[in-house]
Amino acid sequence: MKRRVLVFPAGTEIGLEIFHALEHCKEVSLFGAGQDISNPARFVYPAYHVLPAISEPGWVDALIALCRSLHIDYIFPAYDDVIVALSREAEKLPAKVISSPSRACEITRSKSETYRALDGIVRVPRLYASAEEVDSYPVFVKPDRGQGSFGIARVDDKEALVAALRAIRDPIICEFLPGEEYTVDCFSDREKGVLFAGARSRRRTRNGISVNTLTEALPEATVMAKLIGRELGLHGAWFFQLKRAQDGQLALLEIAPRIAGAMAAHRVAGINFPLLSIFEAERLPLSVHPLKGVVELDRALGNRYRHSIEFATLYIDLDDTLLVNDRINILAVKLLFQCINNGKKVVLLTRHRGDLDRTLAKHRLSGLFDEIIHLGEAEKKSSHIKDDAAIFVDDSFAERMDVAERCNIPTFDCSMIELLTEQAEFLNGDR
Repeated sequence: MKRRVLVFPAGTEIGLEIFHALEHCKEVSLFGAGQDISNPARFVYPAYHVLPAISEPGWVDALIALCRSLHIDYIFPAYDDVIVALSREAEKLPAKVISSPSRACEITRSKSETYRALDGIVRVPRLYASAEEVDSYPVFVKPDRGQGSFGIARVDDKEALVAALRAIRDPIICEFLPGEEYTVDCFSDREKGVLFAGARSRRRTRNGISVNTLTEALPEATVMAKLIGRELGLHGAWFFQLKRAQDGQLALLEIAPRIAGAMAAHRVAGINFPLLSIFEAERLPLSVHPLKGVVELDRALGNRYRHSIEFATLYIDLDDTLLVNDRINILAVKLLFQCINNGKKVVLLTRHRGDLDRTLAKHRLSGLFDEIIHLGEAEKKSSHIKDDAAIFVDDSFAERMDVAERCNIPTFDCSMIELLTEQAEFLNGDR
């Protein structure tokens, strides 16, 4: 059975990780929704639907209407405030919200409430009720309902503390934790408890998002995960963040009952948190079997493109295009299979000097082409391009110029192929 899953808002780092985890799962059809603003979900999800933000009037009715029109089975909240908003409206919605119980969502949205709920169960930072109560510096000031590192400030004296309290909305004053920082990715069954708790060090962050993270064995974190999960009744995917205090103990920073963007570090080791969360919501029998070993994840900006180039036939060169230094150009082969999937004709156009059949067989490229044109040294490739609705890919500038002038079709070198392979594809829905 295919589950129809809506991710809202789909353009966040959370929404993108849910997409990457579920895009190739046979059990799921994915839909994205969010505000009518520029965001990466419009380039990634096959269908993107405009919905009001949860701060706008009528958002619940609009979400209900969308779920009914798309026959949505499950909604994944993909932003912290949306988790709470959907948990409060869950009974009105025609689709099931994939999240922990409402009480846990409410508690974990507030750091001070989280610390109070878990004080005495796990190590939590000391909270100061006011600036007058602070007896040693430095301390940390941060928003009670923030996420990541947005709006935080380390302060080293009372004057800086007073200024931070004025600048930060709904601030809390916390003990300063100077040590290493970790995220612990968790998956819990509501009856069996924590089935997976995997720690990873946050080695580099940007805007509160971990962009370099390394999986690590951290036995204390596993113990803490079981205590936290049991106390708050968490189930499905969730995570918490830790930092070492001055005395070396791990102290809790925050908890979130949702997918984390960098959960990919454990996903690629066998823990598909979004899919497992759907199965957990259906009360299917579950077990997890992660790969052994260490995974380092490094994240950087990626490119997605929208373009107006349409074609029916791909003409592509072999030497120094499909094969570079006697190795397959993976991106070029991706383009081949993308064309095959989309019913486009693929033509190999080459002056290969060796035994062409042997070369194609050696590199497992035999059988991929609708047509193979093996030219002599003096023949122009442009003379063999017969389809006006075509594109031409070749490493040679002179070949591309000749084809562009004589055939009047778009031409590409290897550095341009990503325009075609990393493109936004829309099957339906709002762009």
